Amino acid sequence: MFSRIFGGSGQHGSEDGVVSGERVQRRSTGFGEFMKSIAREEGLNILDLGPTSPANITFFIALGHRFHQEDVLRLASDKSLIVSNSDGQKSIDVDRFLRENLCFERDEFDAVLFWDLADYLPEPLVKPVIERIHVAMKPTAILFSLFHTKDAGPEVPFYRYNIAAKDTIEMQPASAHKLQRIFNNRHVETLFHDYNSLKFFLGRDNLREVIVIR
Repeated sequence: MFSRIFGGSGQHGSEDGVVSGERVQRRSTGFGEFMKSIAREEGLNILDLGPTSPANITFFIALGHRFHQEDVLRLASDKSLIVSNSDGQKSIDVDRFLRENLCFERDEFDAVLFWDLADYLPEPLVKPVIERIHVAMKPTAILFSLFHTKDAGPEVPFYRYNIAAKDTIEMQPASAHKLQRIFNNRHVETLFHDYNSLKFFLGRDNLREVIVIR
């Protein structure tokens, strides 16, 4: 299982999965609010579920936090998770995925970076992953997520999100993952129905930002 806690040593993850392409920086109101929420304390447990980003590791360690990384899309792409039933129909072994991955303690994390993973995860894993993260978050913990709007085309590139500043995210082209679906606001609310509150921020680049409070 690809899982590490990064402390004061400041270890950096690999740059695997990066593809050529222009990096774009975007101001993010939602991420700025996320940062304001965690700025009051040091030593928080931060979970990043996107592709490994040395910039994110360095950023949070410099603020005195503990950083945990799980590349959930890479884990979900494991071909050995595909099983066939008696009719030859293929599906993902969700129970095995959860048994082998995202094995967190209850109430472990103060903040979670979920990015736009719900738009790319295989359908059977979306709800189970969000439910697993709910259990792992502390009461009143905060989660930052992104969702593509209906104007995003099916060929929209997949990005690794690197933190450039407390209100700015760098979008770096990464390994190809196909956009699986578009969630409207009601769908997003349904996904996070076990959480206490949601707040939406509409961006100009076919992305909605969402702050979720456990």
